[in-house]
Amino acid sequence: MYEEAQKKDEYIICAAAWYRDIELGKLIESNVLPLNCDRGLVFCGYRHMQCIYTAVSVTGKRDFELGGCIQGFLTSKNRFVTRQEAARIALAAKQITDEVRALYSEDIY
Repeated sequence: MYEEAQKKDEYIICAAAWYRDIELGKLIESNVLPLNCDRGLVFCGYRHMQCIYTAVSVTGKRDFELGGCIQGFLTSKNRFVTRQEAARIALAAKQITDEVRALYSEDIY
């Protein structure tokens, strides 16, 4: 995990949903994933429902058919983070003013 000093400039960019079980196609290079995601696909959007909608649209499958999904956020350092870690980052970056246990997109925009 990054040290606090390295996180200093990090902030939340957008909502994201990480589908770890979706296999990358041959045309997609693995280096397009966030730095800490070793497999699957990460869909981004303004709200988490947009991420899920995009995943369903792209794959042609229903959400429950796509395997496990972790809802979180992308950061300015190209990392996927959970709602809990996103809350700490957003507070440190002054994107939110109140400490929350888990971040929701409604909290920051």
